[in-house]
Amino acid sequence: MSKTRRNHSGEFKTKVVLEMLKGVETLTEISGKYGVHPTQVTKWRRSFLERAPGIFSERDSRKEKDQEEVQSELYKKIGQLQVELDFLKKKSGISL
Repeated sequence: MSKTRRNHSGEFKTKVVLEMLKGVETLTEISGKYGVHPTQVTKWRRSFLERAPGIFSERDSRKEKDQEEVQSELYKKIGQLQVELDFLKKKSGISL
């Protein structure tokens, strides 16, 4: 009988890795507690540590991207209002 592949959520993986990083229990104890092979826990830990430095920079880059989008929308609105103003000046005969 074949075993089906188990898919673990990101929350579960994070929970296991953080417990491993605490250093209170050994790798064997943690893997037995959660029913995951020790090699898999080690892979999750390595992946977590590789991605950890990027967490803070991603948030900053997302914030900058959001600000750029807002600024772009505001420039579009300014351009639209300028065109409308020019049109209305032309139609009303007002020249400044």
